[in-house]
Amino acid sequence: MKPKSLLFFLFLIVVVFSCSKNIDYSSEYMEQTSGRYLYNQDDVIDIYYVNKKLFLKWRGAEKIEPVILDKNIFFVIEMYKKFHFVQHPKTKKRYLSIISEEDKDQITYDYLKVEDSFKTPSMHLKNKNYDKALVGFLEIQKQDSTSVLVNEGEINSLGYRLLRGKEYQNAIDLFKINVVLFPVSSNVYDSLADAFVRYGDSLQAFNNYKKALELNNGNKRAKQFVETYNKKDN
Repeated sequence: MKPKSLLFFLFLIVVVFSCSKNIDYSSEYMEQTSGRYLYNQDDVIDIYYVNKKLFLKWRGAEKIEPVILDKNIFFVIEMYKKFHFVQHPKTKKRYLSIISEEDKDQITYDYLKVEDSFKTPSMHLKNKNYDKALVGFLEIQKQDSTSVLVNEGEINSLGYRLLRGKEYQNAIDLFKINVVLFPVSSNVYDSLADAFVRYGDSLQAFNNYKKALELNNGNKRAKQFVETYNKKDN
C-alpha cells in the first residue's frame, strides 16, 4: 500500500471508529444473533459478545471489533462491508446480511446461521477427523468441481508438515484424502507413497509409486523405487 493510501486508510479508520455507538444489547438479542455464520462452504464468521460489545472472529483474527452504526447495523473494516442481522420470513432461519450501498432497503440472505457445533472441512482436518473432512470436501466438489476451496497443494503441504513431525499415520490418512479428491494426479500418489516409505510399509509405497508412474512416466523417484522394488522381489 502506498504511503498516501495508507495514511488515508488510517484516517478513515479513526473517523469511522469515532462514530461507533455504544449499544445496550438485550440478552435476548445477543442470544439470537451470536453464533456461527457460514461465509462459504469452508469458512465461517463467529459472532460473539463480551460485556455487551459485539465482536467477530474470522480467518484467524480472534477479535475483530466492528463499527456499530445502529442497534442492528455495523461496519466491518476488515471486510469493507456493512451488515445487519435478518430472519427469513418463511424459513425463520437467521442470516448475517450485507447492506447494499446501491439499494439500502434491499434485504439479502447472505450468510446462514448454523449450529455452534458446525465445522467446515478444514476444521475437521485441523481436528484430524479425516473421514468427516473428506465428506465435506466431496460435497464442495459435487457442487463445484473446480472450487478453489478444495486445494490439492494445501492438503499436500499439511501432509508434509505432519511428516516432518513424524506423525506418519496422520500424514497417510491426509494424503489418502487427496487421492480420493484428485484421483488423476500423479503427485497425490507420490506423496502417499513417500509417507508409506517413512512409515516402513514398502508394499503400499510400491503400489502408490506405481500408480504415480502410470499417471506421469517422467516421475524419476517413482520409477527408481518401482524398479528397485521389482528387482528385490524377483
